[in-house]
Amino acid sequence: MTPLTGFATMYRERETLSLRTRLLFTFGAVAALHLAAVVLLLVGTTGGAQPLGLGLVITAYAAGIKHSYDWDHIAAIDNSTRKFVAQHKDPVSVGFAFSLGHSSVVILTGLLVVAGATLIGQFMEDGTTGNKVLGLIGSGVSGLFLLAMGLFNGSAFVRASQVYRYVQRGGEVRPEDLEAKGFVARLLAKPLSKVERPRNIYVIGFLFGLGFDTATTIGLLVITTTASLAGVSPLALMALPLAFTAAMTLCDSVNGVTMMKMYKSAIHDPRRKLGFNAVITGISAVSALFIAVITLGGFINSAFELEDPLTTWLGSIDLGDAGLILVGLFVLVWAVSARRPPQR
Repeated sequence: MTPLTGFATMYRERETLSLRTRLLFTFGAVAALHLAAVVLLLVGTTGGAQPLGLGLVITAYAAGIKHSYDWDHIAAIDNSTRKFVAQHKDPVSVGFAFSLGHSSVVILTGLLVVAGATLIGQFMEDGTTGNKVLGLIGSGVSGLFLLAMGLFNGSAFVRASQVYRYVQRGGEVRPEDLEAKGFVARLLAKPLSKVERPRNIYVIGFLFGLGFDTATTIGLLVITTTASLAGVSPLALMALPLAFTAAMTLCDSVNGVTMMKMYKSAIHDPRRKLGFNAVITGISAVSALFIAVITLGGFINSAFELEDPLTTWLGSIDLGDAGLILVGLFVLVWAVSARRPPQR
C-alpha cells in the first residue's frame, strides 16, 4: 500500500480514528496553510524580484484573526457544534471546515486578481450588480442557516430547561435528555440532516463568504500591493490571501474545539453541568437568531431596495467586534459552571 493510498483509506475511515488523531490532522492542516504562506512569500521574493512588504502580510494575517471573531462566525460554528455534540459526535473540524470554506472565496479572489482578471473588480465594487448578487446569496444563505440552527437549539434549550427543573426536584438525568426534541427539532430535522458531518459545514462557510466582506479585504490588499510595488511576483502576492486563511482557520479551529469541549462536558457530567447546558444552549440559540434577524433584515432591504427605517438600520449594523463579547460570555458561563460544586 502506497502512502497516498494509506492516507486515502485513513480519510475514508476518519470517524473511527481517535479524537487525538483527528485533532492532529486538523491542526496539521492549519500548520500546512501557515507553511504554504511562508513558502510563497520566500519563493516569490527570491531571484531579484521586488520584495513584498512584511507589514502587508502581517496586516493580512491580523485581518484573518479579527474576522474569525465576527459574530456570524462564532454563531455558525457554535450552533453547528452544539448540534453534533447533541448527536454524540466529536466535531473536531467544524471550525476548520467552516473557515476553509469561507477562505476559499478569499483565495479564489486573490488568484483572479493576481491573474489580472478585470471581472473581479465588479464583484468587489460596492453598488455593482455582481457585488449585489453575490452579497444577496451570502446573506440569504447565512441568515437562513443561522435561523434554522437558532430554532433547533432554541428547542434544545426549552428541553434542557425542563430537564434541569426536573432534576432540581430530585429526578434522574438520562443521556437522551440532553438531545434536542420537540416540534421545532422535528420540523428542522430534514433540512438539517443534510449537515451530517463537520465537513458539510465547508459549503456553508463558502456560501457565507460570497458576501465578499473578507474577499474585499484581501482583494484590496492585493490590488494595493500590485499598484504600489512594481515587479512583485504573483507567488509573493498570493501569500496575502494564504496568510489571511491561515490565521482564520487557526482561530476558527480553536473556537470549534473549545465549543466542543464545553458541550461535551455537559453530556459527560450531566448532573453537575445541566444548568450550564441550558444556559449555554440558550445563548447559542439567541445569538444565532439575533444574527439571523439582522442578516435577513439587510437581505430584504437590499433585495427589494427598501427605504424603511427598520430594515435600513438592520442592514447597517456592523457585527465585526461583537463576536469577542459572545466568546467571553461563553467562557464566563463555562468557568462559573466548572467551579460550582456538584449538587447532591
